Amino acid sequence: MVSLHFVDPDGSDLPAWEPGAHLDLVLPSGLVRQYSLCGRAADRKSYRVAILLEEKGRGGSQEVHGTGLVGRVLEAHGPKNHFELADAESYLFLAGGIGITPILPMIERAVDLGIPWKLSYGAKSSAHMSFLGQLGEMKGGELDLVPQDVRGLMDIRSILADADPNALVYGCGPEPMLHALEEITDSFGMRSRLRLERFGAVTKRIDPETGYRDTGFEVELRSSGIVLYVPPDRSVLSVVRDVLPDVLSSCEEGYCGTCETLVLSGTPDHRDSILSDAEHSGGEIMMICVSRSRSDRLVLDL
Repeated sequence: MVSLHFVDPDGSDLPAWEPGAHLDLVLPSGLVRQYSLCGRAADRKSYRVAILLEEKGRGGSQEVHGTGLVGRVLEAHGPKNHFELADAESYLFLAGGIGITPILPMIERAVDLGIPWKLSYGAKSSAHMSFLGQLGEMKGGELDLVPQDVRGLMDIRSILADADPNALVYGCGPEPMLHALEEITDSFGMRSRLRLERFGAVTKRIDPETGYRDTGFEVELRSSGIVLYVPPDRSVLSVVRDVLPDVLSSCEEGYCGTCETLVLSGTPDHRDSILSDAEHSGGEIMMICVSRSRSDRLVLDL
């Protein structure tokens, strides 16, 4: 893992952010990747991100680890936040591997506010755990380290069974861990208290009553004054890029949030795994890489 610090070239204050936020970072190759901010939110002079080398990933981490970035000016967008830390009487955090990055500033915020917290942190071994020194200095909470080579997999059921009934539950890590969190919180009747951050796509269930709209529809780009047709076999993003090639995207699977777009009119058919149920119902934003339309026309702020 490498830890990177970004500053404004002119030394100006950076935009404010809240725990759970991430940056869309444009790498020298043009790849756009999302990295959780893991420094202190009160620090307006620098952003810190931590990036794990993924040999079988999509290339972003390999570029970061293999490219001399010190002293280079990079383009960044954000901060953006779909993993906000809500007010609560206490917090239960579960992190797996590099999933500790968005959790770290949340714990710092809980410490600053004097709110009780507990962290269960799992990884292949203690050598794969980051920020242990910083975590060990956190006050007012409980730190439970679960190295898999010593203790096995994290016992999520027991962790949730022992949780404070008033705690909000935040989880970030590999998909099997998050899937287990969803299933177990469902069985305990506490799903409404769960907040997740994903690093990968998740298979979406098809609503048997409404289904997914795979027919064509029109999309109006209000700011550009253009109306386009989206056929059944193409995404909104791919069609929009025919006329606006600089529209940012990264995962193109609905979990990173880079292609988030304001919806001015129409009813999106949400297929992402990042927006909350309330955001889906509100219909004010959508991820144009995977989501489609339930109305004959969508009007987007593009």
